[in-house]
Amino acid sequence: MSRADRAIRYSTIAAVSLVALVAAFVSYRHALQVVRAHGESGALALAYPLTIDGLIYAASMVLLNAARQGTRAHWLAYAALGLGISATLAANVAAGLSYGPAGALVASWPAPALVISYELLMLVIRSSASPAPAPDTPVPQPPAALNGHGHAAAQRYAAELARGEIPGIRRIRRDLHLGQPRAQQVREYLTVLTDSTTSTEGG
Repeated sequence: MSRADRAIRYSTIAAVSLVALVAAFVSYRHALQVVRAHGESGALALAYPLTIDGLIYAASMVLLNAARQGTRAHWLAYAALGLGISATLAANVAAGLSYGPAGALVASWPAPALVISYELLMLVIRSSASPAPAPDTPVPQPPAALNGHGHAAAQRYAAELARGEIPGIRRIRRDLHLGQPRAQQVREYLTVLTDSTTSTEGG
């Protein structure tokens, strides 16, 4: 990763994290206001809003883990994320209803800001995950009997072999000044080499 890439990634993480923290604080205060207004108090009231944000966090982490593992996340993770988003949005809207429609709209903003910021942060984390290295596939070596003609042919026709095209025996004889039997052996090697390269790229 270049220095510019690291600067972009870290600045993005810092900006998204700051927005998420501010939105989480405001959203928590709104949810706490609603909880207290409807009968809860003390430590229970303080802890209650955390169940909403905690649900969003847990669901997002399950989705993140599935993305990193290259597997499909369970439907319950998507359901939990949707439920958490709906709950935090409802709590924020309820907190601002006493100030009219405009107050409800203003109070509802931290909810999508929190969720979107958090999901953006998850996208950055997903993109920073290093993919598992592909297993090394040995490149077939030309038979010693070809006396270097195999390597010479592979280099001469590299562009064509990359497209899956194998030169004919007559052309190999002309280009490499070989007889019929040796040109046939060279072409057989080029065929094996092309098949190996194609299977590696397809895997």
